[in-house]
Amino acid sequence: MNEPGPIYIVPIHLPMISLLKPLSEKIAATFHCLTEITSLPINPTSTYDPKRNQYNSSMLLAELITRKPENTYRILGVTDLDLFIPILTFVFGEAQLNGAAAVVSIHRLQNQFYGLTRNDKLLEARLEKEAIHELGHTFGLIHCRSDLCVMNVSTYVEYIDLKTPHFCQSCQKVYNETL
Repeated sequence: MNEPGPIYIVPIHLPMISLLKPLSEKIAATFHCLTEITSLPINPTSTYDPKRNQYNSSMLLAELITRKPENTYRILGVTDLDLFIPILTFVFGEAQLNGAAAVVSIHRLQNQFYGLTRNDKLLEARLEKEAIHELGHTFGLIHCRSDLCVMNVSTYVEYIDLKTPHFCQSCQKVYNETL
């Protein structure tokens, strides 16, 4: 059997590129595969909704899918844009269930969004959890009821802070079965 290609990590309108190296290392350790940070010609302008002053994450995800390199195992877009899907006010990220692509945003993961003091370590931890969560969906994992599991749903940033960056035993078992 051939080794899978890497999980590509793609910055999209992301001035804080320094977040990507530690994220890449955490993703590699979690999913036991190579990761590669790469740039792709993704212009989020067409995903902008002026009525909401936000970017449609499903459209951004579609852009990622059409531009993914041929040897892609998975692809993760990381942005600082405020994302939404039509049925929700905002999302921290979105993924294709059992697919190849996911996208996460640091926009609402930053303390400054809530009027709090900047905390880069906390931002890094939140981004790690959300990236692993969304990539988990690409491996077929659904939301988990375990409060500490990274696959637990996070509708508020406080919920992200409460969970760990790890799969619970049940989710780990499901993930292992996909390999």
